[in-house]
Amino acid sequence: MNDPSGTDAKDTTATDMRIALVDDAHAGELLTLRRAAFVSEAQLYDDPHIPPLTQTLHELRDDMARDDVVTVGAWEGHRLVGSLRLEIEGSKATLGRLAVAPDQQARGIGTSLMFAILQFLPEQVTEIWAFTGKDSKNNLAMYTKHGYTEQYDRAAGKLTLTYLRRVLGEVDARNEASGADGARADDAR
Repeated sequence: MNDPSGTDAKDTTATDMRIALVDDAHAGELLTLRRAAFVSEAQLYDDPHIPPLTQTLHELRDDMARDDVVTVGAWEGHRLVGSLRLEIEGSKATLGRLAVAPDQQARGIGTSLMFAILQFLPEQVTEIWAFTGKDSKNNLAMYTKHGYTEQYDRAAGKLTLTYLRRVLGEVDARNEASGADGARADDAR
């Protein structure tokens, strides 16, 4: 995932944004979006070989065809401006490859995707896990702002990844009790 702003910014509600499943016909556009979005992450870690930058179109298409993977995209008109990948394993969904086009970051697209995925989850899913680089402070702040709590770190090659978890229902109940709206469209990622 990569929208390094971590701050509240422009409102996405004024745009023609729609969120829907990404199909194979858009695989090339998805690959391009991910590569553009993850360049800043590669620069942060001084590693141009992170998986979102090295995945081939064939590998991406194979991944999208899996029964346990859901890929969701955000479009403005005909342009894919954001996406995320969910891998479903029983009652757990793992969110990954959250990407927003560099010129569209800080507009709430990532946050909109994070909350829109709930409609694509099977009923048995009770928790969503996410991971990001330990030094990706803005990404970590965005996740914790939206109810994810840090669980553990794990080395992955040159990187250390931080794994976070959101138990579905807990955050929603807290927000409802406090009158907060966890899925505001103007929240930035």
